[in-house]
Amino acid sequence: MLLGKRGNRVGALEEGAPFGCPQLPEAVAERVLLRGIFEIQRESCDVVLGERALRWRRIQPELPAGGSKCHQLGSGESLELEDIFSVKLKRRCSVKQPGKGTLLGITLFICLKEQLNKLKDSTLDLINLSEDHCDIWFREFKKILEGFSSRPKALKILLNPQSHRKESVQVYYEKVEPLLKLAGIKTDVTRSTNVLAHSLCGISHVVTATMHIIMGHIQTVDVCTFSSAGKLLRFGFSAMFGFGGRTLALAEKYRWMSPSRRRDFAVLKALAKLQPEDCKISFLPAGCSQDKQERKTEQSPESDHSGQWQTIQGQFLNISIMAIPCLCSVAPRGFAPDTRLNNGSMALIAVRNTTRPEFVKHLKRYSSIKNQFNFPFVETYTIEEVKIHPRGKSNGYNQQEEGGDPATVPESGFPWNVDGDLMEAASEVHIRLHPRLIRLYGGSLEEMNDSKVACNCI
Repeated sequence: MLLGKRGNRVGALEEGAPFGCPQLPEAVAERVLLRGIFEIQRESCDVVLGERALRWRRIQPELPAGGSKCHQLGSGESLELEDIFSVKLKRRCSVKQPGKGTLLGITLFICLKEQLNKLKDSTLDLINLSEDHCDIWFREFKKILEGFSSRPKALKILLNPQSHRKESVQVYYEKVEPLLKLAGIKTDVTRSTNVLAHSLCGISHVVTATMHIIMGHIQTVDVCTFSSAGKLLRFGFSAMFGFGGRTLALAEKYRWMSPSRRRDFAVLKALAKLQPEDCKISFLPAGCSQDKQERKTEQSPESDHSGQWQTIQGQFLNISIMAIPCLCSVAPRGFAPDTRLNNGSMALIAVRNTTRPEFVKHLKRYSSIKNQFNFPFVETYTIEEVKIHPRGKSNGYNQQEEGGDPATVPESGFPWNVDGDLMEAASEVHIRLHPRLIRLYGGSLEEMNDSKVACNCI
């Protein structure tokens, strides 16, 4: 039995019943496009191509004399057409004439769900030696595939040559590009240090990410804008200020190390010099934005909503703002496990000043099943907008590292970790959520166990 990408989507047809008969499930009653005989898995089958699915039944041998004169059909199987991502004519290889060997039939390339969040590619061969017969079916399958408008025809691929132990380029050409070519997708590859981790796929599996792109599984995702002093700095999905920002800034100085070693070294060094930042945090709780209030109360656009903003201030070791769950190897459940892709809110996680051992306990919780927020010094809020205003002097990661004066703000500004990229800002940073602003390739929210994402929609 074949398994479709949405789970057990394989139909089982009643033994001995012809296609389209009244006894069959209602799902089978669909317009028939083609019908013919093919050999599938070394058995002759009666195959019907419908508008939504391909269905087949094994043809039983004729009954002995005295029985029915017609062939009997065994139990049937089916494949949803939307699980097919490519079709090719199957030929016997010929050394003298490559691509022009003896026709054997048709090969369907399909997307299967292997386990939770994990997809894989597979094939189904329809064997028939008739050139005319296979040509008719081949052209019909091509027409069907062209009808899936959400599937991409061309992609701009961004590769981070430093990721995956500097093997990302090799992984792309060995595992990703062959599937994209098979699906007829044109690609143009460039290098980038942009990172959007496996939280956007629900699993760290390159084939799954590729199949989501090929099959055109699209999700809308919330995006944040980061601005300072009225100037747009960048777009992003997540940010860390304080410990998270300083750790990344330190790691960037040791690019000659391997990624895992560089990360561990930076974490240890940042912990050794752990210091809080004096900050004022102003935020707008989820559901309190002006446009939502206007729809609810029919107030004029000039109404003052400043009273809805809330403020906390003090000494903070780390401040995180997450618009997506942010799953990764060090936080399998995510840095913000209760955040969703497109629910119009962000998670604000403020870690106040505490002892180094207590802060380390908090960090270790991210890699365990325990609640990383269950500490008296950790505060969490669900928000739509936030302003982070560092007050007084910076603890200056550059000065700390080089032995300079930590009482001055570095010229480049305070370090921020935005989606794994270093961003620097010398003053207040305003982070605003833009619901469903971008479309990404990925599985449905239900499939990803309420925490999924997709690969970048280029």
